[in-house]
Amino acid sequence: MQTGFDNGKYLKMQSSRIRERIGQFGGKLYLEFGGKLFDDYHASRVLPGFMPDSKIRMLHELRDQAEIVIAINAADIEKNKVRGDLGITYDEDLLRLVDAFTSHGLYVGSIVLTRFSNQPSAVAYEKKLQSLGLKVYRHYPIAGYPADIPLIVSEEGYGRNDYIETTRPLVVVTAPGPGSGKMATCLSQLYHENRRGVKAGYAKFETFPVWNLPLRHPVNLAYEAATADLDDINMIDPFHLEAYGETCINYNRDVEVFPLLNAIFEKIYGESPYKSPTDMGVNMVGFCISDDEVCKKAARQEIIRRLYTARCELRKGNQGEEPVRKIELLMKKSGIDVSERPCVMAANLAAENTGAPAAAIEMPDGTILTGKTSELLGASSALLLNALKTLAGIDDEVNLISPELIEPIMDLKIDHLGSDNTSLLHLNELLIALAIAGVTDPAAKAAIDQLENLRGLEVHSSVILSQIDESVFRKLGVNLTCEPQYESNNLYHK
Repeated sequence: MQTGFDNGKYLKMQSSRIRERIGQFGGKLYLEFGGKLFDDYHASRVLPGFMPDSKIRMLHELRDQAEIVIAINAADIEKNKVRGDLGITYDEDLLRLVDAFTSHGLYVGSIVLTRFSNQPSAVAYEKKLQSLGLKVYRHYPIAGYPADIPLIVSEEGYGRNDYIETTRPLVVVTAPGPGSGKMATCLSQLYHENRRGVKAGYAKFETFPVWNLPLRHPVNLAYEAATADLDDINMIDPFHLEAYGETCINYNRDVEVFPLLNAIFEKIYGESPYKSPTDMGVNMVGFCISDDEVCKKAARQEIIRRLYTARCELRKGNQGEEPVRKIELLMKKSGIDVSERPCVMAANLAAENTGAPAAAIEMPDGTILTGKTSELLGASSALLLNALKTLAGIDDEVNLISPELIEPIMDLKIDHLGSDNTSLLHLNELLIALAIAGVTDPAAKAAIDQLENLRGLEVHSSVILSQIDESVFRKLGVNLTCEPQYESNNLYHK
């Protein structure tokens, strides 16, 4: 895969920039961490060379100075909000984050339940966290937020919130997902620190949009496509343009809230340390792009993938038509067409020719392979075997998994585990069977050894896949898209 991003340079520049900002505020900084700290696959897709764990590796450089505060919206706990890319609820993801931070040598100081209104699920979750030995604090809804600044910056506003006790100069405030109250947590802490005579500052770390790339740069457009369901729109920062005469890119929510945020700063400090939303940021990604054309091409592919994701979410009934329309309009304005994704046409043509679900993969050399549905294997399983054979240099006629091995698995699924008699081998079952075959068959072992070389390849399915198959493709690092239709007309899809 071509590389367009210098990850080593990024780690050095980003940690240095954060240290500078800590010094700017006298040694105490609340850093709002937007986006994903772990598994930032969006960034790695649009900036080839960006490692999904880059942010956590950067924080590892600052581990002696940093502690983590994780915010979670109590309302999200109550409604079991799910993180779409991982398929787990926010409250489960918080525990995953704590474990991940700890495994990287980072100190998780506390958890804050934002917009806490004694929701039963939130109260139960609070007790669970405390039983696990975690410090938990409560922050409450504020009437008139964010417009009623005199109330917000008062004993009846931020003053009602618990003061989160922190001990290190860099306090990273992160969350399982958007809308968790990270910024409000930071500002509440500034209010409490100021009352205690502690000078503390605030900064924001958002990877996208990239402030020093053009507004219509595909990397920034890919972010807009990724957040089409959140009504985020990239725009020129008018405050930065007025203050400095420089064109920088931000997004609508930060620009809209900046006057209020500035007023809050003035109310707390007596003056604001920032002249624009861009001033608040510390992101150095734009300085570390080593090949702009590679990143542009990768971002265009991401926009197409986001279109198919939005179409499938519409078909599943998980969201409305607006995200689809927004991405289609964005693509039209930018001259991006689905024909730039060759595996789409190949999968759909194979499905049309066979009258059954099919899938296609674009190999590193540009070759397109297809997988078709058979009596034992679904299209995804057949595709995966074809791809592994090609990567390992194994003849297409070779059976990596004999029918004698597949049939007992199918008997177990149908006769003992309750699957219907139309069930086919899922990807996870296929890989287990292949691993078992690899114990005695050198060809199967060679195929298994090629799994890591699937990462970053493009796959398209003519139908929406099961959650199991989607999950396996995601774990393998394959960039999957699906047509927005199911294999059957059933109302319930496993």
